[in-house]
Amino acid sequence: MKFPFNTAKSIAVAVVALLVCAGAHAQNIAVVTHGQANDPFWSVVKNGVEAAAKDSGVKVTYRAPESFDMVAMSRLIDAAVNQKPDGLVVSVPDASALGAAIQRAVKAGIPVITINAGLESSKKLGALLHVGQSEYDAGKSAGEKLKEMGGKNGICVNQEVGNVSLDLRCKGFADGFAGKTKVVPTGNEPSEVRAKVKAALDSDTSIDTIMALGAATAGEPAVAAAKDSGRLAKIRIATFDLSAGFLKAIAAKEAAFAIDQQQFLQGYMPVSFLALHAKFGLMPGGNVPSGPNLITSEKVSQVIELSAKGIR
Repeated sequence: MKFPFNTAKSIAVAVVALLVCAGAHAQNIAVVTHGQANDPFWSVVKNGVEAAAKDSGVKVTYRAPESFDMVAMSRLIDAAVNQKPDGLVVSVPDASALGAAIQRAVKAGIPVITINAGLESSKKLGALLHVGQSEYDAGKSAGEKLKEMGGKNGICVNQEVGNVSLDLRCKGFADGFAGKTKVVPTGNEPSEVRAKVKAALDSDTSIDTIMALGAATAGEPAVAAAKDSGRLAKIRIATFDLSAGFLKAIAAKEAAFAIDQQQFLQGYMPVSFLALHAKFGLMPGGNVPSGPNLITSEKVSQVIELSAKGIR
């Protein structure tokens, strides 16, 4: 069917107007996480956020404290809520510290989705759903695998003691490993992690297993520390999350495996969900598990390139 020029022009204008109106419902989505800017893990989350914003045609503001600071993060959530966004994406490493701020968002009528940390508290705080993995279960699976590989004396390198998610990882590792374990607390600086892991290995030569909680921040420095100690061949090293460097260590048989929680999805999916919710009232009916996935030497070649690109 052929329309007169004016009619066709009117239809085109109407379609554009409808699309603009649909997009106008989700002009501003706020994302607040506890991940520091120097943490490669969170840069991948942010890449997912930005990709979803582009694909969904929405504006997104991404905020995070400069260090692991729950008071500062609570203030960032309040600041985001004051801007009256169409949706809020937030990680919850400490529900007791952040709960009041998140509940204020819910009370203000802002749809909330939690990511990464906070699976156990998400529903209680009023969030619509959680995108992430069960940190305890992932840690337990890793511990069981490392025990199966022959590990008997292990350390869990925790770069953010007090972060509930990381503490759960260590607890799960200890329960699954069922051998001798202890937590080695560190900061986020790789040089500090390397030095403290090396000191732990030197102080107890029976340590044969290292569970790191972040690939770039702790996993890669743990491999370096094992090399420094001269015992790399005798130590099983695993980590949560991925980095190009740690994946190469797996390929070289210098490390055992990495646990991939697909953090790109943790950034991408909530923004997409909130955009669809604002436009059409759509929302999944439950939590979305983004992991865990065990990356061993058999699988590592598939993800090295994507990790280097900030996607895995």
